[in-house]
Amino acid sequence: MTAHNIPGWRFWLPLAAQVALILAVPAQAVYTQVSGRTAILQTVPVDPYDLLRGYYVTLSYDISRRETLQDLPGGEILVTPDWSTETPSLFESGMPFYVVLQPASTADSASPLPQPWQPVRISGDRPTNLPANQIALQGNYRHGIISYGLEAYYIPEDQRIEINERINQSQQLDGTRAFVVEVKVNAQGQAVPVSLWVGDRNYKF
Repeated sequence: MTAHNIPGWRFWLPLAAQVALILAVPAQAVYTQVSGRTAILQTVPVDPYDLLRGYYVTLSYDISRRETLQDLPGGEILVTPDWSTETPSLFESGMPFYVVLQPASTADSASPLPQPWQPVRISGDRPTNLPANQIALQGNYRHGIISYGLEAYYIPEDQRIEINERINQSQQLDGTRAFVVEVKVNAQGQAVPVSLWVGDRNYKF
């Protein structure tokens, strides 16, 4: 069969598949933002020189620390794998896991920040039938780093210096409770950032 006799669908089908794949990422983010449930995540102090990289703000979270998670119910899956057992650690490189979060039991009325949700347990499988006040956030462990796909946010250039200065000031005054991030989490445990709270200021993403 010569080139001019090859059916057109053989060219258009791969192209359409690539376009669909590219569009699926923002579509998933929009779906999560519309249908997801709101949760508040506590950040951890950052080096001001690493905070801003280009047009992105780079953050880490309390639940990104292994020591925060390993003592929770289900935390035994975070230990170094014991290959003599039938159920090795799920903390093999690249394996997903889920952190179950719920609102803080008490609210600090003196703080202008929304109160961060607390991790209550972890699971290797996506939890189902959770109580109405809990959500499951999907995490990933790779090369010694815990991530949730929430670590880098684009910010407008005209806000970069202001955000950096306010975060630095808040960290000096409040330490680990300097700022929190509002996220939306969908039923599959995937999340997108919604806004960043620094003191009484809220920056939308």
